[in-house]
Amino acid sequence: MNKDEIELEDNAEKSRFQFDLDGQLGLVEYILVKNQIYLTHTEVPESLGGRGYGSQIVKLALENIKSRGLKLIPQCPFVVAYIEKNPQWQEILDPIAKK
Repeated sequence: MNKDEIELEDNAEKSRFQFDLDGQLGLVEYILVKNQIYLTHTEVPESLGGRGYGSQIVKLALENIKSRGLKLIPQCPFVVAYIEKNPQWQEILDPIAKK
């Protein structure tokens, strides 16, 4: 694994996707309701900011959501912006999340 790549962990107990990089935790919090998943908050440590880790964790989270057949309802502004820049992810949006 490239040192700039992260490995996603689904921490279902804490309702978040997360990665640990040298003891620093980045995460995307979620709420899972039946076949819908709400992404509510994305956080990357300030010391890791500006290096693309936020986009990486969102992309990996979206891949996980797609593979599980879940419908996404993004509530985190960072996730919304990521999907706007990468419209191929609109296919996993729940109809209530589409404008």
